Amino acid sequence: MDQSRFFPDHQMPGWQMTSQIEIEPPALVSWSGRPTLMGTAHQHDDLEINLVTEGGTMLYLFGGAPVEIGPGSVAAFWAAVPHQLIASTATRAHWVHVPFSTFLGWGLPAALVGRLLSGMPLISPPEAALTTDDANFTQWAADLSSEQPELRRVAMLEIEARVRRLGLATPGQPVRRFTAGDPALRQVLAMVRHIAENFREPLTVADVARTVRLHPNYAMAQFRKVVHTTMVDYLTRCRLAEARRLLVTTGLPVADVAAESGFSSVSRFYTAFGDACGMPPAAYRRENQHDQPA
Repeated sequence: MDQSRFFPDHQMPGWQMTSQIEIEPPALVSWSGRPTLMGTAHQHDDLEINLVTEGGTMLYLFGGAPVEIGPGSVAAFWAAVPHQLIASTATRAHWVHVPFSTFLGWGLPAALVGRLLSGMPLISPPEAALTTDDANFTQWAADLSSEQPELRRVAMLEIEARVRRLGLATPGQPVRRFTAGDPALRQVLAMVRHIAENFREPLTVADVARTVRLHPNYAMAQFRKVVHTTMVDYLTRCRLAEARRLLVTTGLPVADVAAESGFSSVSRFYTAFGDACGMPPAAYRRENQHDQPA
């Protein structure tokens, strides 16, 4: 057996497994405050919307790419893609999480839904900011925590409208990518990007380390130092995000979804999916697919 090959479903010699991957359940929430760095990448079944209002930028490691969100910029992304806030000079920001089924039920334009489900964040430039954004995000947080259903409904209508405006403000816009930082950080980001772009194929530690010309053992240590998880966990997260996308957007049989997502067997796919999402793939498809816009 090739001891350097990734097997995300069980432990290998030389690979220290982290705790079981768990994908957070969807929630309709909104809050604001000073951004805090995330100890590891995470995933949740929401549309996440961010707004930076004060200070500098938030730097996310998002689906293999570092992405900056600057002051005045509104960003929206499908949070099933592994993401992690790894650096921030922002002093105040807003967050809104909209459950995935609610987002699909909005009936947004197919091109906009496709961009979000492909893993591409929508990030508006500061010049496209609305003068009411800060006040609106603050009001949504209050309304969504209200016991009055009508206030919550109004907030959801306004959030939907803001996402639609965001789609109009970012037609085909390329994602801004982070290029600064020390050499070690750039090396780890390159490794993460390589995993995110090649997770459908069998990978080896040597393959990933070779992209940055590091010894495999040193590459694994550096990866964990920055991302705070192992390569195998990050690989599994990428595969699970792709599986969830395929379950919702296609009619592929579950066995084909497993193969297209990079899992080595259907049984391992079922185990990983159930452990992370708390339900089997077919149940996840039933819960979400019927809400897709035509």
